Amino acid sequence: MLNPQSRLAALLAAPMRPGRVLWIGLRPARRSAVLTVEEALAQVGQGLAGDRYGSRDNGPRQVTLIQAEHLAAIASHLGLEQVEPARLRRNVVTQGINLLALKERRFRLGGAVLEHTGECHPCSRMEEELGPGGYNAVRGHGGITARVIEPGPIRSGDAITAL
Repeated sequence: MLNPQSRLAALLAAPMRPGRVLWIGLRPARRSAVLTVEEALAQVGQGLAGDRYGSRDNGPRQVTLIQAEHLAAIASHLGLEQVEPARLRRNVVTQGINLLALKERRFRLGGAVLEHTGECHPCSRMEEELGPGGYNAVRGHGGITARVIEPGPIRSGDAITAL
């Protein structure tokens, strides 16, 4: 366990620059096309209304987030100009904030409060979506998972800030 008085604990708790929401997607059913939306409603214990994970009871993977900066890295690993966010099947694309710095923290995402629950590792579907090497291109760049603590709307352009 980390000593709360240590220099490392202070660095981990240090302020960070807020980011913003660039894109929002909902996955209505398993293997269905991702719907790009301008706004989604985060629901406590369920996730985003209209998303297939939104009906699960208080699971750790209610909302998935990925950094736009990592989309560029994934595209580079695949020799592509860009990778469309819907192909990775995440809910929210952010920019300007290191999502891994939110580990073990709560954060405000638009009008909602979420809590980091883990890393979002790639699944075998990435080979289908991105072609050969897709799985390995996403490794270490898949983003994070989160649980909704306080409900609220999330809109494109909203801020994401550590609490």
